[in-house]
Amino acid sequence: MRRITASRADGMTIGQVSELTGVNIETIRYYEKIRLLPPPPRAANGRRVYGSPESRVLAFVRRSRELGFSLDEIRALLRLGGPGKASCREVQNIATLHLDDIRAKISDLRKLERLLATTVARCSGTTAPECPILDILDVRRGN
Repeated sequence: MRRITASRADGMTIGQVSELTGVNIETIRYYEKIRLLPPPPRAANGRRVYGSPESRVLAFVRRSRELGFSLDEIRALLRLGGPGKASCREVQNIATLHLDDIRAKISDLRKLERLLATTVARCSGTTAPECPILDILDVRRGN
């Protein structure tokens, strides 16, 4: 992601802010529609005009999504005042819940890995009416 400069970050089109922040144009429109990003002011011709505040929020949302935060979690972080204004304690609470979710997913993935590895090891690889891999995927087949 490019660093946002004051001269470039004011009066940008949606295409320019998309390029600058790495957020797809349709995604920007979606974020506006769901009110994650406040609608920017419009020029006399009706086009959206993006500035530094919108660019910063979009970059914040993009990075948060990269780290796996849900839209609701990002919305909560933005409600706290957004980047540069939120209380560290409140942000920590949201991040701690997110970390707990990540750890639960990792645990589930480890269980899935063990199950699949065991099942693959049981598979002979030959053509046979019984296939342990298909048995775990098709519940009716295993009965």
